[in-house]
Amino acid sequence: MATTPPTDSLRMLPQVEETLRAPELRALETIMERSVLADCVREAIGGLRRRILAGERPCADASEAARAAVEGAVARALACLRPSLRRVVNATGVVVHTNLGRSPLPEEAVRAVADVARGYSTLEYDVGSMARGSRHDHVERLVCALTGAEAAIAVNNNAAAVMMVLSEFARGKEAVVSRGELVEIGGSFRIPDIMELSGALMREVGTTNKTHLADYERALAPGTAMLLKVHPSNYRVVGFSESVGIPELRRIADEENARRGAARGGRDGVLVYEDQGSGALARLDCFGSYAEPTVAESLRAGCDLVSFSGDKLLGGPQAGIVAGSRELVDRLKRNPLARALRLDKMTLAALEATLRLYLDPARALERVPVLRMLSEPAEAVRKRAERLARMMREGVPEGWARIEVVPETARAGGGALPLCDIGTYAVRVGFARGCAQDCEEFLVKRREVPIVARISKQAVLFDARTLADDDLPEAASAVRAYFEEMAAAEEGEGAGA
Repeated sequence: MATTPPTDSLRMLPQVEETLRAPELRALETIMERSVLADCVREAIGGLRRRILAGERPCADASEAARAAVEGAVARALACLRPSLRRVVNATGVVVHTNLGRSPLPEEAVRAVADVARGYSTLEYDVGSMARGSRHDHVERLVCALTGAEAAIAVNNNAAAVMMVLSEFARGKEAVVSRGELVEIGGSFRIPDIMELSGALMREVGTTNKTHLADYERALAPGTAMLLKVHPSNYRVVGFSESVGIPELRRIADEENARRGAARGGRDGVLVYEDQGSGALARLDCFGSYAEPTVAESLRAGCDLVSFSGDKLLGGPQAGIVAGSRELVDRLKRNPLARALRLDKMTLAALEATLRLYLDPARALERVPVLRMLSEPAEAVRKRAERLARMMREGVPEGWARIEVVPETARAGGGALPLCDIGTYAVRVGFARGCAQDCEEFLVKRREVPIVARISKQAVLFDARTLADDDLPEAASAVRAYFEEMAAAEEGEGAGA
């Protein structure tokens, strides 16, 4: 059979102005600029052109090409109208999911954000003195109450906190760190790179798997400003390994400060600083030996400063918090980076509301979503999975899919509890009609609220540990819609036969 040469197929493609006159696009001119619509048309026609040049024949004739261009342009225009940053349903079983915004906020934090966002606020106004106040005050007292720190400051994220601490206390001086703690976490955040950018001089000690107290002692020199401890929250070195704890680092720092005649926390002394990363304020006993150390434990063990994230195990908004010695934190507040990296009023409102929940540990476990999801008994998760399975079965044609509840393993995510298997239950959708890959694409790309699940062995899994009760109707409706669309397509093909 003769094929249409590419030049003939290219001639079928419509002109931009011609396509813009289509009724569907004219209707969109009331809500979109014509120039934006023209760009959508060019992209649609360009897509058809690329397919033709690749050897495909997307359209049989000029009329079909015109329809395809209009449909493609309309789809692109509607995509422009849809917000890029929007809510998703997390059915992955990863609790602190970095790609999905890490920690969902407690309802109390959501209300606090809305309250300060809709009008003016006491961001830098002290109602007691009726004078200018400090934005640091809103969370500092809470952090101190919860960790035992003398003072605290919150900045944009933990990477910013690390940068500021290193810049203030170790610029042009040495920070001693174990080779086994030179971590890299998501987004290519690497401790050596941050140290170089801060102006601190990195002094590596020990080996990848073993670092001894004597390694730190031999590294001490007149230019040493800091003993840096980095908690490896996204991995563990197991087997033939050894590391030095904070109490030991405190002891050798005190001995060195005594030799120098420097007070603890003084400008000429050696300080002990831990980048804790995950930011646990509550010890989750349900994880036993896997539980992350709390900020309070690190401070009691001897750290002068501890920095940690606000949106990981703490379960609040993105923030980096530094807690510890008042003298040292006051220096950080005066550092120019404190202004460059400071938090806005909405983040401060969310962080303050989240921290207030921790004043009652039992209430925090109930109200902070991350803590609730991590500590929820597996049996409660199973019951929620069974409800979701029943809802899904109601709308799926008999014999088209096998929908069942199966035991699975969830993860904390966010670089926390890396080796800890969290028992969970998921709804497994196996396919007699359709397939897992098509269903996953439908759930993410075709739904107003994307449903992000995971694929395993040609089935889609919906992990109930990361699904809230009000997510269940959305997830069930999305699965039903996938099969309904498939049924409609088959009916259309049958009618056209």
